[in-house]
Amino acid sequence: MSDKERSIAHMDLDTFFVSVERLFDSNLIGKPVLVGGQSDRSVVASCSYEARKFGIHSAMPMKAALRLCPQAVVVSGKMEQYSRFSKQVTAIIEGNVPLCEKVSIDEHYIDLTGVDTYYSSLELMRKLKQTITRETGLPISFGLSVNKTIAKIATGFAKPNGEKHVPLHEVANFLAPLPIGKIPMVGDKTEQRLHAMGIKTIGDISNTPLETLEKSLGKAGYIIWQKARGIDNSKVHPYHEAKSISTERTFNEDKTDVDYLKTTLNRMTEKLCFELRTKQKLASTVAIKIRYSNFDTHLLQKQVAYTSLDHHITPVVINLFEQLYRKGSPVRLIGVKVAGLVDGIPQLDLFDSDAGIANLYRELDWIRKRYGLKSVQKGGGMDK
Repeated sequence: MSDKERSIAHMDLDTFFVSVERLFDSNLIGKPVLVGGQSDRSVVASCSYEARKFGIHSAMPMKAALRLCPQAVVVSGKMEQYSRFSKQVTAIIEGNVPLCEKVSIDEHYIDLTGVDTYYSSLELMRKLKQTITRETGLPISFGLSVNKTIAKIATGFAKPNGEKHVPLHEVANFLAPLPIGKIPMVGDKTEQRLHAMGIKTIGDISNTPLETLEKSLGKAGYIIWQKARGIDNSKVHPYHEAKSISTERTFNEDKTDVDYLKTTLNRMTEKLCFELRTKQKLASTVAIKIRYSNFDTHLLQKQVAYTSLDHHITPVVINLFEQLYRKGSPVRLIGVKVAGLVDGIPQLDLFDSDAGIANLYRELDWIRKRYGLKSVQKGGGMDK
């Protein structure tokens, strides 16, 4: 289907973490607010627009942010609350549109193609925005255009708490003067390389021979060239909380040793969490499976705040096992599953006071990627 026939929206909750905090403490309204950890090595998870005026941005070291704005109010993050509001917003969107894709804790793409036959897509988005704010109290912005790329760029212009509609006939003029960094996939290094080639704007990219971009950037050059011309054929994929990854182990001999079973669960959870972080996914559901020697199979799951960190998920796994396991019963198979996946990175740097743990995760993951998953294991996952 051509972009001429498509109608795609992108919705983004404005300064999501800060907005949730303000629902519980109205004294934060109008003030420069930083959400993040309190330790010397913590970084800013989210900041209010009042704080951004001082040059503060997400992922900035907290100490540097406070030097720029000493009067800023620092609030520790509460992922449980953010997860709850995120799911509430998702439920509202799913209940009012034909197709949506949740791409992170605070972002959604919506496919409204064909809706204009019966109703204005723009009016539908305006009503959806009003419904979300009315039912949750959270500000949200949206961009509406003919594909994902332009809709996401448009949302940036809609913020805070606004809208931006870019119909097909306005796409070229909308994109041309924008800096190349506005294209979602263009990072700092790519931007620097393009600047060195004399390419400053999206219009410059679209006017650059494709061969030149491919020679410098490889396959990414073709994708960037297409996006600069307003071409993006990627689909809005239906969002399913059931998306999951799992691992199971069938024992050669039935097991009744609880310590051995817990060690196995620790190791399996460690593997799943590493996979989550590698794929830049966060999970909101943890489940375990036990199959006894008579093939009697039992499952138990629990909702959690979005995470991909071992020390958040492992205790839940062990607790579920202790609830589910029939003491003394021989176990034939045991499994762990994480589900309700969305795109995202671990929030440990942002909220946990012990930044040393964050460094440990990074080092462990680097070693595993380089030398293999079994090259390093935590004590709780090692055979005894």
